[in-house]
Amino acid sequence: MLTASYERLGLRPGDSVLDLGCGFGRHAFAAVRLGAHVVALDAGSDEVDGVATMFAAMAMEQEFEPASVHATVVQGDALALPFPDHTFDRVICSEVLEHIRDDVGAMRELARVLRPGGTMAITVPRAGPERINWALSDEYHNVPGGHIRIYHRRVLESRLQSVGMRVRGHHFAHGLHSPYWWLKCLVGTTNESNRAVRLYHRLLVWDIMKAPRTTRWAEALLNPLIGKSLVVYLEKPQ
Repeated sequence: MLTASYERLGLRPGDSVLDLGCGFGRHAFAAVRLGAHVVALDAGSDEVDGVATMFAAMAMEQEFEPASVHATVVQGDALALPFPDHTFDRVICSEVLEHIRDDVGAMRELARVLRPGGTMAITVPRAGPERINWALSDEYHNVPGGHIRIYHRRVLESRLQSVGMRVRGHHFAHGLHSPYWWLKCLVGTTNESNRAVRLYHRLLVWDIMKAPRTTRWAEALLNPLIGKSLVVYLEKPQ
């Protein structure tokens, strides 16, 4: 399940895409399937190795054609991206900036490698649901590599504008996920044996795999109210 909308990002076959902080690759895999040339970058070796393995499996299964679509994995630093200026048509940075102390430095790098006229999607935890998580559990955020700030939309947009980006719009995503994380914060974020947590997780997996109308409608209603993620779309001026 994607957080950013490729339709709103304007992704087209043949576009070059940077997925910064790719994690285990959900946005990168979807972009490759749509015919984009993708560079998936993460600081973690486990994440990089996992995405590389999945790209190889997708090529074997002919989910994309390696001769015409490039899928590359890079281990790197968001504050010193190993790419020339204006390299990418699209940039995705999903649930990353809340972990980086020098977030404006990372934003500046993202803007640098995006071509003029290119578009960017930034996603971070939404302020309201995130504050509840922090209030319920120190364990949720006070861990090595955890969340170090809570973004309000205006602050996030202002910082992105300060590095030369133009805001095009925003929306909220994953309304079904906020109550799941509130529940986990109540019982312990590492407590996977709790029955309510296991049942809710099973619901989320079913929703991701089957995308039934009932949960799609529920999420559409919940997203504006308690969507866990804020998604901001931007453009680099010509």
